[in-house]
Amino acid sequence: MNNPFSLEGKNAWITGASYGIGFNIAKAFVGAGIKTIIFNDINEAALERGLANYKEAGIENVKGYVCDVTDEVAVKALVEKIHAEVGQIDILVNNAGIIKRIPMHEMKRQEFQQVIDVDLVAPYIVSAAVIPEMMERREGKIINICSMMSELGRETVSAYAAAKGGLKMLTRNICSEYGEYNIQCNGIGPGYIATPQTAPLRERQPDGSRHPFDSFICAKTPAGRWLNPEELGGPAVFLASHASDAVNGHVLYVDGGILAYIGKQP
Repeated sequence: MNNPFSLEGKNAWITGASYGIGFNIAKAFVGAGIKTIIFNDINEAALERGLANYKEAGIENVKGYVCDVTDEVAVKALVEKIHAEVGQIDILVNNAGIIKRIPMHEMKRQEFQQVIDVDLVAPYIVSAAVIPEMMERREGKIINICSMMSELGRETVSAYAAAKGGLKMLTRNICSEYGEYNIQCNGIGPGYIATPQTAPLRERQPDGSRHPFDSFICAKTPAGRWLNPEELGGPAVFLASHASDAVNGHVLYVDGGILAYIGKQP
């Protein structure tokens, strides 16, 4: 094997990869020689925005589909369509996710359930749909986008933490159940990422001081900064490639060291 990090000849399905973390992972896969990027989004408008983002980035080897990953029937139908139109799914990245920041005692059951459905049940549905074909080939890579909340709790994110904690254990169980078929299932736990969505939390205040949350994150991160979305690309390529064939059931935290650090003394 000349380059164990190469993804040449592979097809990767990244759920919810119209923008953000999934989109940046897709760009990294393209840089590693991926044959086809497959992505889905919840509706036609979101899909079109995603296709426009790929076009702007100069990525041509991409196929986009409308699919709600919480809908088991729709997911199974999409898997059949991908097999017919693209080919086998070599790599699955369960990236689609949501968060609702609501105190638990104020959160409606339906809101809690929606987060669980998207962040935990959907990865189960999609993984279960692609695993049989991976079993037949005796080869496959599944990457679940976990979170630091797979390990930590924090105010207002009870549903998200419950889902991401469950996703960590789903990752380990897929490893345990299907490792004998040469299927590797691992997770990536991103830290705090500098995105347009988090930009307001990093803006300087009128008096020139840092936003309190910006100060909090930088003080809790040994790197002393927010992470760039592109910094998730290398770990994703590693977990999607033959370089990680002996790595299974692991969550790789790309967090700048937050989980290893108690923080600076005031």
